[in-house]
Amino acid sequence: MTGQAETAPEVPDPDSNGLSAERASEARPAPSRGNEPHEVGSAEAVPRQPGPRNRLRRAAGAAASSGGSEPHKVGSVGAFFWPYPFWIAHRGAGKLAPENTLAAFRLGAQHGYRMFECDAKLSADGVPFLMHDATLARTTNALEKQVAEASPAGGDHAWAELSQFDAGSWHSRAFAGEPLPTLENVARFCRANGYALNIEIKPTPGTERRTGEVVAAHALRLWQGARVLPLLTSFSHDALQGARETAPGLPRGLLLDTLPDGWLQAAVALGCVAVVCNHALWNGACVQQTHEAGLRAVSYTVNDEAAALRLIDLGTDGIITDRVDLFSPA
Repeated sequence: MTGQAETAPEVPDPDSNGLSAERASEARPAPSRGNEPHEVGSAEAVPRQPGPRNRLRRAAGAAASSGGSEPHKVGSVGAFFWPYPFWIAHRGAGKLAPENTLAAFRLGAQHGYRMFECDAKLSADGVPFLMHDATLARTTNALEKQVAEASPAGGDHAWAELSQFDAGSWHSRAFAGEPLPTLENVARFCRANGYALNIEIKPTPGTERRTGEVVAAHALRLWQGARVLPLLTSFSHDALQGARETAPGLPRGLLLDTLPDGWLQAAVALGCVAVVCNHALWNGACVQQTHEAGLRAVSYTVNDEAAALRLIDLGTDGIITDRVDLFSPA
């Protein structure tokens, strides 16, 4: 996921950040009694307000226990049971391991994470593999391995060639030799261990619809019979439409780094079950509108406690983070 955070737009109703008691209980802890006055001289001590770490842990626990238990009110897209954990590890383990590798997934799992986000694109011969950038230079040793005339784009190379690149050394020597994984590799890991997955469809420019179609077809096959299906997300409307036509039963989410006119209507029109938004853009009105439309409100990429607490207080449904070492999902 990319894009700079922009200031959230003005909304007509500044008091609309309040949600129903039912929704609030799903994503944040019950109110503390610390706000209630005590009689002067009472022997009972004033209860301590929970610190940020405790509030974050309690919110994660509340969200995990409520996830999938009740659908939202039926809107244009119908009700969808949300089975996903509140905390989601960005690209496996954030910046603690080489992104979008199985080593990163294993490290995120060691920190207690049960859901991961990754980026999937296609090789030239149609194999879905994990990589964020359109080009190979930042996260592989392709510049050392390829001839000067070779295309820098990962999607221009066959999987047989891509599979030979080192996708770990750029991060640190400890991960030297770590390969690029295919979507199938990651699916096997997640299904064997009971982990959920958010697959961001990240097309090579010009291949948006085809990438959505192929990634969805592979996901449908790889998660056949699974209790929890992967969540397919993308910034590309064409990719989401391709995924929808290929595998309409797989849940989808629209990624946004701004809130253009008609953003919610676009998500509904694409049959999405979630809006996955740059965290700075969420406010009470936008969360409420999203929930009233029958969709979930998820945020990326949240790496500090203050931002996480704000989103919990707004009643959002999920947080994608790099800081698997800071936020404990347990």
